[in-house]
Amino acid sequence: QAPLVESGGTLVQPGGSLRLSCAASGFTVDHLSIGWFRLAPGKEREGISCIDSSGGPTYYADSVKGRFTGSRDNAKNTMYLQMNSLKPEDTALYLCARRGRYSGSRYNTDQYDSWGQGTQVTVSS
Repeated sequence: QAPLVESGGTLVQPGGSLRLSCAASGFTVDHLSIGWFRLAPGKEREGISCIDSSGGPTYYADSVKGRFTGSRDNAKNTMYLQMNSLKPEDTALYLCARRGRYSGSRYNTDQYDSWGQGTQVTVSS
């Protein structure tokens, strides 16, 4: 099984909500930081949230702050991204990644050493 598997993406109307999951296998997430990124057509990969190791804070990009909430369930070895008040510009492939380095910005992709395949979120009426 792949180390990280995302799920929960689908077509949703503007203003709607979704919860994405990121299931980890082969390692435990409780002592690691996990990042959420998204990739939209014609745009660069954007870091949108970083869930620090248990007990630490969760960070959000300005583009999603106040609408998205990251969480973890260590017992299930799974991370979640609750997305509310979705907008058409949130349409993207959403990926989670394991942070393996802590030498730079939390949203630099070179800080992450394992990536899921992504789950597609489409916000449209």
